[in-house]
Amino acid sequence: MFHHVKELQFNARVSKPDVRFAKLLLEQFGGPNGELKAAMQYFVQAFGCRKAYPAEYDMLMDIATEEFSHLEIVGATIQMLLTGVNGELKNAADESDLNKMLDGKAAKENYIHDAMINPHFFLVSGGTPTLTDSVGNPWNASYIMGMGDLTADLRLNIGAETSAKMVYENLMKFTDDEYVKESLRYLMTREVAHFQMFQAALEGIQPNFPPGILESDPRYSNKYFNMSKGDDFKGPWNEGRSPELKEVWQVIEDPLQHVRATNGLLDEKSKGTERTDATVQQHNKKLSAERKTTVEAATRPENGVMSWSVYEESLQAKSNQNHKG
Repeated sequence: MFHHVKELQFNARVSKPDVRFAKLLLEQFGGPNGELKAAMQYFVQAFGCRKAYPAEYDMLMDIATEEFSHLEIVGATIQMLLTGVNGELKNAADESDLNKMLDGKAAKENYIHDAMINPHFFLVSGGTPTLTDSVGNPWNASYIMGMGDLTADLRLNIGAETSAKMVYENLMKFTDDEYVKESLRYLMTREVAHFQMFQAALEGIQPNFPPGILESDPRYSNKYFNMSKGDDFKGPWNEGRSPELKEVWQVIEDPLQHVRATNGLLDEKSKGTERTDATVQQHNKKLSAERKTTVEAATRPENGVMSWSVYEESLQAKSNQNHKG
C-alpha cells in the first residue's frame, strides 16, 4: 500500500530556468542509472524474499519507496528548470516569446537543434519531464537487474548505487545553480547511504560467497591467466591469497602452453587450496538443504491458504472477539 505525501522528501529549489540542464537531468529521471530504475529494481527484487527474508524485504521496500520519492524530486526540479517553457510552447500566436523566455542564453537555432536531438522532450511532452534519458531513449524494463538470489541481488544493488552516485557527481559539473547543486548533493549522498545499507545486509547473510548456492570448482578458482604480454603487474588479484576463498593464487604465465598441456584444462589439478571436489559437493548439498528449508518453512500454506500480509488490527479484533465469547 502506497500513501503519497505531497511535500517532497527534500525541499528542491531552483534559482532560474535552465532548459539545457533540465534535459541533462532527464538521465536520472528515465535513464538506465536513474531513480525509476532503482525504485523498480529494488521493488521487484523484494517480492522474492518477502517470507524467507522478511528483514531484507522490509529494507528493499523502504529503499525502493525512497527511490520513488527521489524520482519526484528529480521530476520537480526538471519542471522548475523548465519554468516558462510549458506556457510558451502553448503560445502559438507569438513565436518570438520563446526566445525572450530563453533570456538570450540559447539562440533559436540551438533550441531547434536540441529539439531535433530529443523531440519528445521539447515537442511532444509540452515542456514536462519525460521517461527518457537525456537523449530521448525511452525507459525500459531491461534496465532492471535481479537474479532471484538475495546475495546476488544485493551485489547488483551496490553496483546500481555506485553508478547513480557517479552520474550525480557528473551532473553537478554542468550547473552553476547552487540550489540545484544542493538537491543533487542530497540525492548523491543518499546513494552512498543506500550503498552501505546493501553492503551491511549482504554481510549479514552467511555464507554469501560465491553468490547463489554452488561453490566453485577448486581446480580453477585460484588460477590467474596472464593473458597479455608487456608490463606485468602484481597485486592482491594475483599474489597472496584470494580475498574470499583464501586460496593461494596460481599464476599461469603461458596460458596457451598450459591449456595444451592440460588437454584444454580437463586435466587441471587443484593447487594452493584445501578445497577438494568432495568437500565442494558436501558444502553444496548442505547449503542447498538450508536454503530450501528456509524458503519452504517461510512459504508453507496455513490451513491450505497462502496469505501475503498479516493485518495486525484484524488479528487483534478476532482475538478480542474470542476472549469476549
